[in-house]
Amino acid sequence: MTGENAHNILITGRPGVGKTTLVVALSRELSPARPTGFFTREIREREKRRGFALESLDGERMTLAHTEFAHGPGVGKYRVDLPGFDAFLARLEPEMRKAGLLVIDEIGKMECLSPKFERLAKWALDAPAPLIATVAAKGGGLIAEVKRRGDVRLSEVTEQNRDHLREELEGSLASLLQ
Repeated sequence: MTGENAHNILITGRPGVGKTTLVVALSRELSPARPTGFFTREIREREKRRGFALESLDGERMTLAHTEFAHGPGVGKYRVDLPGFDAFLARLEPEMRKAGLLVIDEIGKMECLSPKFERLAKWALDAPAPLIATVAAKGGGLIAEVKRRGDVRLSEVTEQNRDHLREELEGSLASLLQ
């Protein structure tokens, strides 16, 4: 689906299909645009997913959610560190306001528990710099809202299209950055 005035690229797909890998690759290819934002990484222990970490493009890392956290709102078997997430975003936000390309991986249920994140994501969608973001395949609220916007191109990653999609999205982003 492509909006009439697509200024932002949203990537969706099933877990493990390569959404984050695609966004990381695009960020590297488009590094002259000074991309700023963050990626979400799985935390695995003994072959089992135990949580999720966030990593900014400048290397700062924090644990967003973990099965062993005792406090915080729950999403499935995970507890989310909202104060830590908000502090991470507060440090990142000034840099995002100067970036030529914005990166958010991901607009998902855990992230949307933070009003600060919701404000930042909405700002990023309206910012002059293009946004590339992953978005949960299912969900209401902000997740559904961003998919309905007229200024987004929503692309689903599959095992069959992920290599071709990378080239296609790189071209689209490069034209947005000119």
